[in-house]
Amino acid sequence: MNRARAIVIALVTVFLGHDLLLPPKVRANSEVVETGRLLAILLDAGRVTIGANQSLINDPERGDKNFPPEVFEKQLIAKFKERANVDLVNLKTEKVPELAKKLLPALVDAEKQVVTDYQIVINKQGVGFKGFIPATFGTQAAAKFRAKTGVYLKQTMNPPRNPKNTPDEFEARVLKAFADPSYPRQGEKIVSDTVDGGKAIRVMLPLFYLKGCLPCHGEPKGEKDISGYMKEGAKEGDLGGAISVKIQLK
Repeated sequence: MNRARAIVIALVTVFLGHDLLLPPKVRANSEVVETGRLLAILLDAGRVTIGANQSLINDPERGDKNFPPEVFEKQLIAKFKERANVDLVNLKTEKVPELAKKLLPALVDAEKQVVTDYQIVINKQGVGFKGFIPATFGTQAAAKFRAKTGVYLKQTMNPPRNPKNTPDEFEARVLKAFADPSYPRQGEKIVSDTVDGGKAIRVMLPLFYLKGCLPCHGEPKGEKDISGYMKEGAKEGDLGGAISVKIQLK
């Protein structure tokens, strides 16, 4: 490679991005991986949004909680932008894969539909714990999204509280890696792989327990939490599961 060509490639890499130098198939796969990463973050952003409103949802003194799907969506968009640096309001102009521009709005719609479905429960006065928690929300939003798009999306943990979240072989292997103390707890570092003989991409995003998770998942281990499940005895920063995505390649 002569010096002039090397300089041109270097400039292209700096100004247009390294992906443009990759073979088309590799570049396409990297775009699918990025789409999977964004979907995982968006689902968890919805879970976090529900968690942030848990005391409001469970307030027995209030009837109308003023938490309709529109309010949820506004908070979701803000949380997602904070974590993914992507503005869902102006998604058409964002530098994300075209597949993501198609699938992210579908997931937002699925998440809003779950909040819509639970309005009667959320606004029920005289009842404290409503059973509408981040995990319940995540399971139902993922199911609605998968039914609409055909894209595999789920929460998983080993062992799971909900049998529907039981990990498959790939998920169990990645969860084991996530649980290793050396795995980065910051930066939302994903694991991705090409599977099924090159026919699909899998992406997993680890979920680590935050302080707000510990009333249900912390100490003392074996004691029932407010939802009736046994506490795991977890500490802040321990692995709390993962969001798993599988996207078929065309």
